[in-house]
Amino acid sequence: MKIFFSVGEPSGDLHGANLVRELQRRRPDCECVGYGGPRMAAAGCALHEDLTKLAVMWLLHALLNIHKFWILASRADRYFRHHRPDAVVLIDYPGFNWWIARRAKAHGIPVFYYGVPQLWAWAGWRVRKMRRFVDHVLCKLPFEPAWYGERGCNATFVGHPYFDQLRAEQLDATFIDRLRAGNGPLVAILPGSRTQEVKSNLAYFLKAAQIVHERVPSARFAVASFKASQAELARNALAGSKLPVEIHVGRTAEIIRASDCAMAVSGSVSLELLYHTTPTVILYYISRFAFFLQTFFRKVRYITLVNLLTATDLFPKRVATYDPHNPEDAHVLMPEYLTCQDKSRQVAGHVIEWLTEPAQRAARVAQLAELKERVGHGGASRRAADYMLNVLDARQQPVLRTHYPFAIPTPDAVRGAA
Repeated sequence: MKIFFSVGEPSGDLHGANLVRELQRRRPDCECVGYGGPRMAAAGCALHEDLTKLAVMWLLHALLNIHKFWILASRADRYFRHHRPDAVVLIDYPGFNWWIARRAKAHGIPVFYYGVPQLWAWAGWRVRKMRRFVDHVLCKLPFEPAWYGERGCNATFVGHPYFDQLRAEQLDATFIDRLRAGNGPLVAILPGSRTQEVKSNLAYFLKAAQIVHERVPSARFAVASFKASQAELARNALAGSKLPVEIHVGRTAEIIRASDCAMAVSGSVSLELLYHTTPTVILYYISRFAFFLQTFFRKVRYITLVNLLTATDLFPKRVATYDPHNPEDAHVLMPEYLTCQDKSRQVAGHVIEWLTEPAQRAARVAQLAELKERVGHGGASRRAADYMLNVLDARQQPVLRTHYPFAIPTPDAVRGAA
């Protein structure tokens, strides 16, 4: 059995690696190939290209790289024609993955979308592509199967794959103890896994950290960088600063675990923060033009997955941004600021509250723990692998039929002929 993967996000690389392991655990002869990242390669997927190097955001950046995407799509098409895998698995990365899905369907290869993009949040019209090019929609959020099913897609809930990784992760206890051993509370700064996110948000996080430090002089900070080049951006931003900040690469989980609270960009990291019950404020700074555009496309009030999981009205008639003074947002567990303005003071305000009012912080930790108990179970990779293999096995089973070269006449027909 051969399965072709197309994965372009760092988080998708993580989920893809876990799925590859589960597939090969059940079927040692299962050959996984295609586009992914270093984690998938380490799990046993034979990469044709490291697609995570092209993880880009917004239309302009995609257009600047469109020639690279076109080459990779054409390469996949040739592979489908000459090697014909048993299935194609897509993980997130919708822009490029629609091209892959279209080509797979043209060759009659079944397509599974694992960890589907959040079309319900910003691009509902794209569900037509999902319905047309994807045979099996494997959903990670509990409300997604109903949304996709109502729109004609074959959707199944398998759970969020991120919790599989979190439950299996082995943290460096010595490093965590060292972080906790410092004098004063520790605040995590999580500026994102994409360099573009880091460039957009880090300066405001550091400005908020300065405000926090002025109010809570004992506060310490730790920046979790996804890769070395992003850590260098943080060091350059802190040049000449007297803020007590440590910068670490590849230590996100340990920093979250050791911290009293956090400042983070929106993304799947919010689920990791939920898993560790770390009080968190979310910032996502975008350009004025992008902010203007999102007012037309965004269909949900919240950009943070944790807040969506607590919302009673997922798709309100009037979509606005989070307002800490609005009673409708009282359920929000991670205050969030999708903005094109400087919100560093508001971000700092939440951190200061958690650091100076222990009862407020304890209450938030308890609320996060309750939600984690409801949604933080693992098993998504296992359920997805079982679903895929069952479908593919059913396709390969021969249909037994009795074939007759001619119709056998009934006794009445024979007597009539006589």
